[in-house]
Amino acid sequence: MVWIYWIISLTIVTYFSAYVVRRFPELGFAALTGMYVLYMAASQIFASRIVIFDLIVYKFVAPSAIFIYPFVSQAIDMINEVYGRKKTHIAIFIAFVSQVLLIVFVLMMNALTPAPFFKYESAWRALFTLSIRITIASWISFLICQNVDAFVFDKLKQKFEKQVWLRSVASDVLDLTLDSIIFVTLAFWGTMPILPLIIGQMVSKNVIGFLDTPWFLWYKRLITPAESEKNLVAK
Repeated sequence: MVWIYWIISLTIVTYFSAYVVRRFPELGFAALTGMYVLYMAASQIFASRIVIFDLIVYKFVAPSAIFIYPFVSQAIDMINEVYGRKKTHIAIFIAFVSQVLLIVFVLMMNALTPAPFFKYESAWRALFTLSIRITIASWISFLICQNVDAFVFDKLKQKFEKQVWLRSVASDVLDLTLDSIIFVTLAFWGTMPILPLIIGQMVSKNVIGFLDTPWFLWYKRLITPAESEKNLVAK
C-alpha cells in the first residue's frame, strides 16, 4: 500500500506544481517553496520512525522519512528548473529557518506542564524530544547537501540543457548520497557502527530518488509551454 500512496501523492504534487507554474508563474515560486517547507517538516517528524525498507532481494533498516526525501529533492529541482539557482538558494534558506522554528516550537510545547489526565505524555516526549547532536547534524547536512544540489543542477542545466533527466538524476544522487554520509557521521559517530547506517540510507534514498525521475520529466513537459513566461519571474 505504501507504494500506491507514494505514486498517488507524487502524481498529485507534480501536476499541481506544474499547473500553478503555468497558470500563475508569479505565484509559482511561493507555492513550490511552501510545499518544500512542508516536506522538510514532515521528514523531520517521520525520521523518528525506523522501518524496514524491502528491496525484495535485500532488506535495509532506515527512517520512514526516506519516502519523503524524493519529494524534497524534486521540489528543489522544480524551483531550480523554472526560477533559477538564486531563488533556489532563497527557498533553501526559508526551509532552513522553518526547521529551526519547528524545533523551537517543539521545545516550547515540551516546556508546558501536561494536564494530569493526558495519558500520552511519555509517548509525546519520546517522539518529539530530539537529541541536540542529531538536530545539529540534520541542519548541517541539509544546508550543505541542498545547496550542492542546487549548484550542480544549475551547472548541468547550463551545459546540457536538453538532458533534463541528467541534471535531475545527477543532482539528486549527489544530494542524497552526501546527506547519508554527512548526517550519519555527525549524528552517530562514536555511538554505533556508522557504515551499515550510511549504506542503508544511501541505497534506500537513492533507489526511491531514482524512481521519482519520470515525474520530474513529466513536470518538465507540463511546464514547457510556459517557458517564455518564466523570464518574468526568474532570477
